[in-house]
Amino acid sequence: MADNISNVKVGREGLLKKLEEWGIESTTIEHPEVFTVEQALPHISHLEGMFAKNLFLRSKKKTLYLFCAPHNADIKLNDLAKLCGVSGGLRFADECVLVEKLGLRQGAVTLFGLINDQAKDVTLVLDRRVLDGTFTKIYFHPMVNSASTAISPAGIQAFLEQTGHQPLIVDLKTSEESQN
Repeated sequence: MADNISNVKVGREGLLKKLEEWGIESTTIEHPEVFTVEQALPHISHLEGMFAKNLFLRSKKKTLYLFCAPHNADIKLNDLAKLCGVSGGLRFADECVLVEKLGLRQGAVTLFGLINDQAKDVTLVLDRRVLDGTFTKIYFHPMVNSASTAISPAGIQAFLEQTGHQPLIVDLKTSEESQN
């Protein structure tokens, strides 16, 4: 039986190789396995840039969304659904769908998973600060949650051009802005 190459998901090494092939600068740092942004921050808070919070969501109609924002974004799923024009709200997608569509596990959700979304089944939603130059480096997991990879906003745009994903840009408040 022949292997179906299209079903093979790109992992960490394949991602880093593709970034290099595409001329996208990145730097990867190792850290203990983490499952939340809060767990990751002690390992990367000394680094320049922003650690991304990434959520894999679905609508009531099963439309899939990958949402990426600064780690301190104040994310309320009902507000996010309104910003995205989704009626019926958003909820977390099942891990089996995350594995099938992006080749990722819970705790390792990342923008880089779009490299595996060749069917373009996932709508990317970015907080404006991911691309607008507010941060010179943004850290995402490189398909695993035991490392973080820094990439510039221009690098993110180049990555999205290579994967064929056009993001929906939204403007969320940070937790600090929400308190004021």
